Amino acid sequence: MSATLSDETIDRRPLDRGDAKTLILSALGGALEFYDFVIFVYFAKTIGHLFFPPGGSDWLAQLQAFSLFAVAYLARPLGGIVMAHFGDRIGRKRMFTLSVFLMAVPTLLIGALPTYASIGVLAPVLLTLLRVVQGIAIGGEVPGAWVFVSEHVPAHRKGLAVASLSAGLTFGILIGSLLAAYLNAHMTPEALMDHGWRIAFVLGGVFGFVAVYLRRWLSETPVFARMRERKQLSEELLAWVVVRDHLPGVLLSMAVTWVLTAAIVVVILLTPTLMQTAFHIDPARAFTGGSIGAFTLCVGCIGGGLLVDWLGRGTAMLIASLGLMLSTYALYFDLQAGGAHLYPLYAIAGAFAGVAGIVPAVLVASFPAPIRFSGISVSYNVAYAIAGAATPVLVGYLAKGVGGIGPAHYVAIVSLVGVAASIYMIAGQRGIRAD
Repeated sequence: MSATLSDETIDRRPLDRGDAKTLILSALGGALEFYDFVIFVYFAKTIGHLFFPPGGSDWLAQLQAFSLFAVAYLARPLGGIVMAHFGDRIGRKRMFTLSVFLMAVPTLLIGALPTYASIGVLAPVLLTLLRVVQGIAIGGEVPGAWVFVSEHVPAHRKGLAVASLSAGLTFGILIGSLLAAYLNAHMTPEALMDHGWRIAFVLGGVFGFVAVYLRRWLSETPVFARMRERKQLSEELLAWVVVRDHLPGVLLSMAVTWVLTAAIVVVILLTPTLMQTAFHIDPARAFTGGSIGAFTLCVGCIGGGLLVDWLGRGTAMLIASLGLMLSTYALYFDLQAGGAHLYPLYAIAGAFAGVAGIVPAVLVASFPAPIRFSGISVSYNVAYAIAGAATPVLVGYLAKGVGGIGPAHYVAIVSLVGVAASIYMIAGQRGIRAD
């Protein structure tokens, strides 16, 4: 293990064309896969009306669909832990390709799925099963992607590397947001309910198979190749090794993952729908605002990675956590007052949601190479399963009261967790520092 870590530490070369190719192909493939996972939330209200008994309110339909969206998060630990185990045993690349294939198939099937009007209660049951498969896929994809790119680049550029991957993943959110905005602007509500929503899922299935093709051009990481040559691959149950020997890293990683969850799920994914139901913002305007936020999120992720390489993980996390709290409050108070400054305030909130570009640098640094995939997967997926499953339902309820401002209170509380984690890192209690 020490030799592997030493190899990583002394790698101070500049980024080369091979690194750029790896980062671009990984980010593009991740964008297409993440689009498949999140497109569901942009059509939550429509799906809620189509796949559950008719006659409910928009708010109830949204809550039912958010519950199905949350189900996928519960499946993430299973997929993540299993894929990570084999990723640490037989190779990063194989699991990296398998995860995107497991995402493409159910996305395509959702686009062809009969609704409640056609097959009754079987419709939400089948939809739930397909969301579970998507959760398994994304549980392996995200940790695997961070490990993959971090082990390809020089040590002093890991912050930028994992942030560029996060920007790629969040670019998938932007694609979904733009498509949702386009369909809402160019289709009648009746057409959207009839067949328009299916377009998004069919395209997602196609995108997924394109991502599978792209990943065939990637090579195994140098770090894993060295471990395999030196026979440093563990024979133990790696998830247990992570919990037994690296519990402080697990807890820190879970804390910062909660912050990432609040930023992505609440600020970026749920807010465009909440704007319509809680603040009565026109759908086209809401999705346009969401697209602006998703775009600045991509930029914010890159900025966060640069901050990590420049100032260190703790300081970068502190800046982003405080900014996330303040910008989310500004956005929601403006929405409560009518949304006169929706676009610029959503742009700022999206940029600070770029904490999503900082969190993976913390996770990658928390675990040694032989168990890195498993360590990140256990921490990230368990935290995301708990927070991701609870957040959509909780935020849906919070948006119904206190003038719709409840979701901003939730983000503020979680941001304070990020501040506490930042202080812990800055204090150097685990010796986490910029490489």
